[in-house]
Amino acid sequence: MHTLITISLAVNIVVLIPIVILMIIKSPLVDHAWGTFTAARGILLSMYGTILVLSCVLIVMPIPAFVAALLLMQVIYKITTPVTVGSITNPIVISNLVIAALHVGTLVALFSALGANLFIVG
Repeated sequence: MHTLITISLAVNIVVLIPIVILMIIKSPLVDHAWGTFTAARGILLSMYGTILVLSCVLIVMPIPAFVAALLLMQVIYKITTPVTVGSITNPIVISNLVIAALHVGTLVALFSALGANLFIVG
């Protein structure tokens, strides 16, 4: 369970550091992948930044309930992207689905190991 938590959070960090940096510096690579800047892309940067910060904190201090909440939110948004984007062949959609599969495995391990105790903090 702890290994899967570490892997899921590490994947978040490794994937999001370059994306967040490229979004902040307004790289043309970001325009190519996500389109020109819009308010929606600014909101996406905020979400990605939040996921990155929480992943960095939780990899050092893994509170299972908090990890589960973060990963569950990610799984939901990642598995809905084919519908919201309107494509299953978009590279971002594909990477979202692969990462969602990893996070589902981590969530299953968390629930299997802790059951109802997962929701006890402290």
